[in-house]
Amino acid sequence: MKLIGAGLARTATTTQMVALEMLGIGPCYHMRNMLQELPTSVPLWEDARDGNADWSAIFGDCTTTVDWPSAYFYRELMDVYPDAKVLLSVRDGAAWEASMRETVYAMFYGDSVMAHMLRARYHVDPLWRRYMDVVRSISFEQRGPYAGSHHDRESLIAAAERWNDEVKATVPADRLVVWQPADGWEPICEALGVPVPDQPLPHVNDTQGFKDMLIGGSLQSLNAWWEQTHPAAA
Repeated sequence: MKLIGAGLARTATTTQMVALEMLGIGPCYHMRNMLQELPTSVPLWEDARDGNADWSAIFGDCTTTVDWPSAYFYRELMDVYPDAKVLLSVRDGAAWEASMRETVYAMFYGDSVMAHMLRARYHVDPLWRRYMDVVRSISFEQRGPYAGSHHDRESLIAAAERWNDEVKATVPADRLVVWQPADGWEPICEALGVPVPDQPLPHVNDTQGFKDMLIGGSLQSLNAWWEQTHPAAA
């Protein structure tokens, strides 16, 4: 592992994933990996949450990791991969909160088509229920950075600021890279010891893709449940 992302979700983590893979140093682990491999990823992340992580099984041949859930475990990963740099991606608090509330926060507490679809899937898909439970437990419950928040705008922004301050205080200066997209390629490439690409840094705005992926997956799951429980109607 060459780089460990410690930034919160919705801090351009998909941009980071794409950028890191463009550097040609190997695949990057991201929340999308977890979502694409739920039958194997959910039990592994449950074990990690419970203190029995098998990092080799989780990351496979990935050489970097960003986004949740791995960012939650940045302290443990620093010890497991002592030569890896730690990338803390940051974002303006108001812009971050608006994006977070529309996506990750909405998964658990929103009032939208996506939120209600996910809740319906939660009741008919045991594996999805476990996925939601493990993510919630390291995000909004006692283990997570937003635990104790009143879920208003100011509380969520304050929680993000606490997380960022904690990472800065925890990671030694010679391992820490504090980054936002406006900083471009240079800080990441310098930390990894690789040349700066000729291409511009990608800017991936994945809010709609995030929603579409979750709604589409929920529709498939709900259709499968309906066909299984109502074969005559199907």
